Amino acid sequence: MSDNPYDILGVKPDASDKEIKSAYRKLAKDLHPDLNPGDKKAEEKFKNISAAYNLLGDKERRARFDRGEIDATGAERPDNAYYKTYAGEGPRQQYYSSGGFADFGDESDIFSELFGRAARGGHGRHHHTQAFRGADVQYAFEVNFMDAALGAKRRVTMPDGASLDITVPAGVSDGQTLRLKGKGIAGHGGGPNGDAYVKVTVTPHPYFKRRGRDILLDVPITLDEAVLGGKVTVPTIHGKVAVPVPAGASSGQTLRLKGKGIKPAKGAAGDQLVSLKIVMPAKPDEELKTFMEGWKDKHSYSVRQAFDGE
Repeated sequence: MSDNPYDILGVKPDASDKEIKSAYRKLAKDLHPDLNPGDKKAEEKFKNISAAYNLLGDKERRARFDRGEIDATGAERPDNAYYKTYAGEGPRQQYYSSGGFADFGDESDIFSELFGRAARGGHGRHHHTQAFRGADVQYAFEVNFMDAALGAKRRVTMPDGASLDITVPAGVSDGQTLRLKGKGIAGHGGGPNGDAYVKVTVTPHPYFKRRGRDILLDVPITLDEAVLGGKVTVPTIHGKVAVPVPAGASSGQTLRLKGKGIKPAKGAAGDQLVSLKIVMPAKPDEELKTFMEGWKDKHSYSVRQAFDGE
C-alpha cells in the first residue's frame, strides 16, 4: 500500500481542503475500530487515514509536504533538518481557524456520530474500546498591545459553551503560537486530550512601538524646551514618568529609560527609548521671527556638512 497521504485518502494532489476533509470523514466512519471490533486490518487502515489527514488537513504541513520539506510521516527530510516547525513541537493540528474562537473543528462531530451509530447497530454487544489521543486544534486570538507587553489572563467561550482560560505571557510577540497542553479535543476511550495551539495577533498601539523587549516612543517637545532644556512627562507601559530634556536637544535625539520596557518572566527587562521631536508653533509670531533674524546674523552654524560633497 502506498504511504502517500493523497493515495491513502483517495484524493488527487490538487484536491481542495473540503474534498480532503470529506474523504477523511467517509473513511473514518467506515473504518473506526469501534465499528470493526477485532478487525486488525480496519484498525491499521484507520490509523493510516488518521495520520494522512493529520498531515493534509493542516494547510501549512500540507504545503511543506508538497514542497518536499517533510515526508509522509511529518518528519523533516535530511536536507531540511534546519527548518523549525510552526508550533515548535509535537504532532501538528488537524484543524486551523482564522476566525478567532467563532470557528471550531468538527472532529468531535465525526466521532459523536460514529459512537451513536455503533450504539444503534450494536444489538447489545460489548467490545473493548481502544484509547485514542484527542485531536489538536488551532485558534487565532487577538490581544491589544498593552496586554501583550505586560501579560494578561483572558477567558474565552468556545462554540460548544466550554470556557478556555488563556494566560498571555508578558512580551508575547505578534504571530507567536502558545501551546495549551490538554486543551484540545477530548481523548476517546481513556486516551489523553489533544492540545490547543493559539496563534496570537497583537493589535498596534497609537504611539508605542516595540523592538524586541524595548519600547519605542516619539515625544514631541517645544522649541523652548529644546533650547533651554527641562523636564517633560512621558507615558511608559508602566505609567507616566518625568524625563529630563538636555538643553540644546535636537530632533531625533534618543533618551533611554532603563528598565521601562517589557519585563518577561525570565531574563532582563527591556528599556524605553524616547526619541525627541522638536515641534514648531503652528504659526510663528513676529516676535519670534524678529528674534531669529537677529540671532541668525550673529550665530549662524552649519548642519548639512555631510552633503557638501554632493
